[in-house]
Amino acid sequence: MPASVWSTSDQWTILWPVLLAMVLSTAIGLEREAGAKAAGLRTHTLVGLAAAVIMVISKYGFADVLGLEHVALDPSRIAAQIVSGIGFIGGGLIFVRRDAVRGLTTAATIWLVAAVGMACGAGLPVLAVAATLGHFVITIGYPRLSRAIAVRRRDPPVLRLSYADGFGVLRAALGVCTDRGFAVNDIDVTREDLDDAGDRIAAVTLQLAGRGDLGSLAGELAELPGVRTAHTGRADVD
Repeated sequence: MPASVWSTSDQWTILWPVLLAMVLSTAIGLEREAGAKAAGLRTHTLVGLAAAVIMVISKYGFADVLGLEHVALDPSRIAAQIVSGIGFIGGGLIFVRRDAVRGLTTAATIWLVAAVGMACGAGLPVLAVAATLGHFVITIGYPRLSRAIAVRRRDPPVLRLSYADGFGVLRAALGVCTDRGFAVNDIDVTREDLDDAGDRIAAVTLQLAGRGDLGSLAGELAELPGVRTAHTGRADVD
């Protein structure tokens, strides 16, 4: 077989970046597999391995024709297609269930493992190892950090109203909240009783978001026709 058939005679040496990509993507895949994620060990390993192989092909696969006249190649063109192609896999992992988006972290991990494979194939092993370590720092350490932040996070402003039901009081109260710069994130009707006159009295809890004097807002709502009580757990928000 003519020697010109082979792009390069250094076939065995270029396997090392591919093997490194396989090891690193396997480590990431094991972490995902342990967490029972949608994409596990095999998917992550295959993505990282394929990305490295494509990068190696992009770099060395055309070495035999570069010496020919009028032949010029851009080694980044094939590599750029990895970025486009991986979007199809990542997009397939994201889905919405009951208005909640699922699979974003798994899709981002697939994106990362492709980048790790590309770094290995491009001959950047330090970058590939650093990105892999970064994955473990983020996926293992950041949830603990998020929980610590959640513990220290201040409760959202809450306003509790009791009012005569059936007279449009709640609609007016919501209008006042909006006019004062508060957004109503949640409404929870807790009870509905009858007063001495036989009128229905509804109690509602409003979870608000915004900046302003919550105590003044409660006082203003208490003056609305039909409102019996208006109170909050804290006077204002920062």
